[in-house]
Amino acid sequence: MSRKRIVIDLDSPASAGGPASRVAAKKSRRWTRVLGILCVLMLVVVGVVVIAGFLVWRHYQSTPSYALALIIDAAQRGDVVEFQKRLDEDEIAKNMVTAVSEKASARYGLALSDNVKLRIDSTMPAVLQEIKPTIREEVTKEIQAFAAKSKPQPFILLVIAVPSLMKITNEGDTAKASAMINERQVELAMRNGSDGWKVTGFKDDVVVQRIVDRVMTQLPAIGQLEEQFGLVKSKKRSKRRR
Repeated sequence: MSRKRIVIDLDSPASAGGPASRVAAKKSRRWTRVLGILCVLMLVVVGVVVIAGFLVWRHYQSTPSYALALIIDAAQRGDVVEFQKRLDEDEIAKNMVTAVSEKASARYGLALSDNVKLRIDSTMPAVLQEIKPTIREEVTKEIQAFAAKSKPQPFILLVIAVPSLMKITNEGDTAKASAMINERQVELAMRNGSDGWKVTGFKDDVVVQRIVDRVMTQLPAIGQLEEQFGLVKSKKRSKRRR
């Protein structure tokens, strides 16, 4: 009696569908699913970071710090158009009226009277309009001197460095920035308008003194003011009475 042999072909489709192979296939599909989920989560995280970064950058572009970075960058590159676009020359001149008027009045000393003071105050706005190029020149010179303190660098690095170079305080649509220029404190006043932040005020005693020097050349001499307003010395009055 002959024996019958049972031969199992391990490479046949039937054997490939055994329990072990099905478990391996399930594990493979599970890892594929996990990797897919991880990739989706990574893409979501990257997308959120990119969007958040964009929103932060857009917000920073609306701050006075960003405007100051643009001003310093323009000064370093010698971009006159961009530099002047960030200065409100009319406001700077108008805000200098009080300081210049006070210092100009002080130079008249004892010859200063109410009439003389009125004359100076009434003349000052027109004089400042005439010397507006001088104001622009002085303010530009000082800001460029401040910009020259640091070497030209990529704009993004300048944006990061500005808060450490200047002390900036922001209150709504107005801001103040102060810094040391040529070993003295200089203060900038800024205002936010429809075309962004602009410098509207410049406080520096040295610059004000130089502008006063120019203003004094436009004002009448002390003697002329005395004659014009009848401010005659007491000796002359006593002679006329005689």
